[in-house]
Amino acid sequence: MNVLVPLPFALPLLGAALAMVSRRRSTWLRVLAPLVAAGVVAAAAGLVAAVARDGTIAVQLGGHPAPLGITLVADRLSALLVAVSAAVLLAIMLHAVAEGAAGLDGREPGVFYPAYLALTAGVCLLFLAGDLFNLFVAFEIMLASSYVLMTLVPTAERMRAGMTYTVVSLTSSILFLTALGLTYAATGTVNLADLSGRVADLPAGTRTALGLLFLLVFGIKGAIVPMHLWLPDSYPVAVTKVTAVFAALLTKAAVYALIRVQTLLFPRAHESWVMLGLAAATMIVGTLGALAHDDIHRVFSFTLVGHIGYMLFGLGLFSVAGLTGAILYLVHHIVVQATLFLVADLMQGRAGSTSLRRLGGLAKLSSFIAVLFLVPALSVSGVPPSSGFVAKLALFQAGLGAGGALAYAVTGVAIVASLLTLMAMTRIWTLGFWRPRPDDAAEPPAPESYTRGGVRVMQSVTAVLVAAGLLIAVFAGPLSAWSRGAATDLLDPAAYRHAVLDGARR
Repeated sequence: MNVLVPLPFALPLLGAALAMVSRRRSTWLRVLAPLVAAGVVAAAAGLVAAVARDGTIAVQLGGHPAPLGITLVADRLSALLVAVSAAVLLAIMLHAVAEGAAGLDGREPGVFYPAYLALTAGVCLLFLAGDLFNLFVAFEIMLASSYVLMTLVPTAERMRAGMTYTVVSLTSSILFLTALGLTYAATGTVNLADLSGRVADLPAGTRTALGLLFLLVFGIKGAIVPMHLWLPDSYPVAVTKVTAVFAALLTKAAVYALIRVQTLLFPRAHESWVMLGLAAATMIVGTLGALAHDDIHRVFSFTLVGHIGYMLFGLGLFSVAGLTGAILYLVHHIVVQATLFLVADLMQGRAGSTSLRRLGGLAKLSSFIAVLFLVPALSVSGVPPSSGFVAKLALFQAGLGAGGALAYAVTGVAIVASLLTLMAMTRIWTLGFWRPRPDDAAEPPAPESYTRGGVRVMQSVTAVLVAAGLLIAVFAGPLSAWSRGAATDLLDPAAYRHAVLDGARR
């Protein structure tokens, strides 16, 4: 079963190389890329089954034992996130292939597919990395690919946004490399399992400084307030299928890294007032920003910022219940955020605009798109019985169960942020779908420009993601049990250390 651990990373990396070699054969690329993405889903599903049967699995690449070699680790958390991310990446890939077949976009296939598969490899490596250096490498693979995808089909606005994104990303990478070097200088290792024992022996001031530095690094990458300003200026201007990937996975990868580093390297016996304060600020600022904008992409981008706060809330509680809620929220938000941006793509293709000032009557134009929007919009708002409600309920219960004025206050902020999110989604529904088309509304594209080939596939893929969000709520019991087991492992990493260090000595 050990061979399953590197497969989700190795397959898309090989696929990216093949796609690059054959980048001029667009038809072949549209077959190769989905096949590779489907292979990653199959490998991820096998990895989940292996972890469910055998527990934490560690693989030492190159034959060098830990903590000296390259370690990949699959536990409950990483296997779950690899599987969910692989499924969403496949769905967005199929949407992109269908979009090209429909004649809506489809330009630069020789650039898009290799970069997309390389991004997939980076995402999977990040979730499986067992040491800080390869966590850094995974981020760099993701970022190098995202630089290309950000400026796909270049315009002046995209190039400006790409420069902002690049500068911020490089700054966070420099800080990450600095934190990595300081950690190695203080402990003599970068292996996460080995660090979990050695960091505890450092002076309290050194531990605090390293913990805050890592929080800064992943706070920038995860768009935590006040380090979030780059995201709403960058994501909305990219090609929508690219924005869907970024919104679904890049910020969640940073949240995962923060959860992994904080629980392994800087464990606490009580909640963190710093993280809870940042969580409250992120929820409020993000959701208020969503209410202040008229472009659907910007509304969704600010909503994304706001809901990063919910995951930080669960981590800040530093309890099994809190981390269980954070993991549930990660899974829910990866699926629902990708769905919302794919629906926005369908709305733009059908009505010709994403500006609420120029939208109207979409429910009449396409009742199917209206349903595709309504379900994930209610879910991200936390309306029962959606997956968003399940995840938020777990976090609210954890917050109230933690006790203390700060936990109660942040729980109240989370409830207010949910209501603000519902207001933002209701505004899109009212202005974009219910009201009659305004006089200055954008002209819908000519029928032949959006009904050819793959539009039905685009709608079908989006509908599958909508159904996946509903299934998260249907199977909330088993998913909650898995997440609770992952949270327990995070707070008691003995099995993680045993799999990596003791397994390497045998």
